[in-house]
Amino acid sequence: MTVKFNIVERGNPSDREAPKKFYPAIRSSGRRSTYDLAVAASKRSTLNQTDMAAALACLLEIIPEELARGNVVELGDFGSFWLRTTCSGAETADDVRATQIETILPRFNPGKQFKKGLEQIEFERGTLISQPQED
Repeated sequence: MTVKFNIVERGNPSDREAPKKFYPAIRSSGRRSTYDLAVAASKRSTLNQTDMAAALACLLEIIPEELARGNVVELGDFGSFWLRTTCSGAETADDVRATQIETILPRFNPGKQFKKGLEQIEFERGTLISQPQED
């Protein structure tokens, strides 16, 4: 598996006077829909693509429901999903309220098999992407 990357020049946001540096930035090669995944998965299982699409759609409904119940969703060697929040603080424990929760974000921790698959990725250098000049 090969992933292409571009070269991007970026400044240091915390030190605007620091010299800019060049970084690799992964370039997307496209998008895959749930249906596309169902077609690919059906070729590796006994389910046809319609049944696989239904199974994936069901899973995509169940995961957020379980997270909303406060559960960590463990999917074996694929990995685990859980919720993370960003919050504002209070001066005392008695002052803590749910309204301090500003955002709720899903998080994913890949499992062993998922990580192993990612280790197979090779990278291919792309082109330099110019950043607009700042005033």
